[in-house]
Amino acid sequence: MQQVQLSEAEQRVYQAVTTLEARGQVPYPDLIAEESGLTEEQVGSPLHLLTEKGLLHREDSPMAGLDFGPRFCARQMA
Repeated sequence: MQQVQLSEAEQRVYQAVTTLEARGQVPYPDLIAEESGLTEEQVGSPLHLLTEKGLLHREDSPMAGLDFGPRFCARQMA
């Protein structure tokens, strides 16, 4: 399996997403920032890069009128 090199910020953001998911919390950007110890502005780029690398995927709210923003979920490795 191919190793993907991650920056420190990407590692912190990915770990925050998986930790939130393990707790049953929805990984919205504000919670990801809080869990990772970064600001919301600082998690934007790592979230985008992790999505491009296929480690996270973005889900938009499925219910109209109840959009709390995008949530980012870790991809389950086979």
